[in-house]
Amino acid sequence: MLRFLTAGESHGQALVSWISGIPAGVPVDIEFVNRELHRRQLGYGRGGRQKIEKDQADFLAGVRHGKTIGAPIAIRIENRDWKTWEKALPVEDSDGAEDAQRHLTSPRPGHADLAGALKFNFHDARYVLERASARETAARTAACTLAKLLLREFGVDVLSHVIAVGHAQLEREATWEEIERVCGNLESPLRCVDEAVELRMKAEVDQALRAGDSVGGIFEVVARGVPAGLGSHAQWDEKLDGRLAQAVMSIQAVKAVEIGTGVRNATSYGSEVQDEIRYDSERKRFQRSSNRAGGVEGGITNGQYVVVRGYLKPISTLRRALGSADLKTKEQIKAAYERSDICVVPAAGVVSEAMVAFVVAQAFLEKFGGDSLEETRRNFENYQKQLDEF
Repeated sequence: MLRFLTAGESHGQALVSWISGIPAGVPVDIEFVNRELHRRQLGYGRGGRQKIEKDQADFLAGVRHGKTIGAPIAIRIENRDWKTWEKALPVEDSDGAEDAQRHLTSPRPGHADLAGALKFNFHDARYVLERASARETAARTAACTLAKLLLREFGVDVLSHVIAVGHAQLEREATWEEIERVCGNLESPLRCVDEAVELRMKAEVDQALRAGDSVGGIFEVVARGVPAGLGSHAQWDEKLDGRLAQAVMSIQAVKAVEIGTGVRNATSYGSEVQDEIRYDSERKRFQRSSNRAGGVEGGITNGQYVVVRGYLKPISTLRRALGSADLKTKEQIKAAYERSDICVVPAAGVVSEAMVAFVVAQAFLEKFGGDSLEETRRNFENYQKQLDEF
């Protein structure tokens, strides 16, 4: 069973990832993993933290001589900012430690601060925000990039692009080639396929910066090469679209998820929504006239591109602070401000790529199994023959 866990706080010593279930023999391109971590740090509107951290994956277990060995994989990512937080967040208690702590008693609206403080009976939200921080997604990206590497062995690629920042939005579909181009260009400020729209997006970020505000948006993840037949219609928790939605919704600040053109479909007629079917005798595969379903029907992949959109709210930390109430005194005050970003939509897209890759890889291994890459490949190739003979 493919699964992963992460540990670590935003300003702790390190972030840790643990992933289990990757078959033995999968080549691990560490340079590719580190490039994905770097992509997560990029984007117009990122804050000063990204200038401090230089995220690199330190593989501690599960990879030997450049390949997975079928054992759990452990990855460590150093937090360079720990040096300035060591006295505030020590592992062991010590005399005078209380004076060094950086308490946060003015919870930020929209953040986990208050809800977490109530849940864990803290009158200081520091411990809540340290784990709730989107810094955690660096650990996710490292772990789930292993799923990307597995899928790549079978011709499946997962990429993302930004389709909206604030009020600036791309009003057309992007081609795979366009998405591939902006993902390969580390200088692309907001990873939008249309330069004119991207300039308007930058203006939205600039306006938020001047106003002491933040801005959200929409990112789209596209998975190419996903075979038909992953997931299931049989049980609610086996439906792949439901699993994808949960995975993307779990990313910090994502408040809505769309499969295909689901939002537009809800206010359209059936004849305007369904993807008509035809058969390509040359390729020996069924094809669709469009892909409004986003590659998933009845909880099962249908062979089209899998398309998932995440709707990211503006992040909760604002320089122009909103009203709050002190956790200890209960007095009305302004919410706390911690060094933060203005816009994180491109970064969220990279994290979502990783999460979509993980869910697709999980369903892939559920269908094809295999303790080694060779065994998985044999099973996959036999299934391709089955589709050819259908």
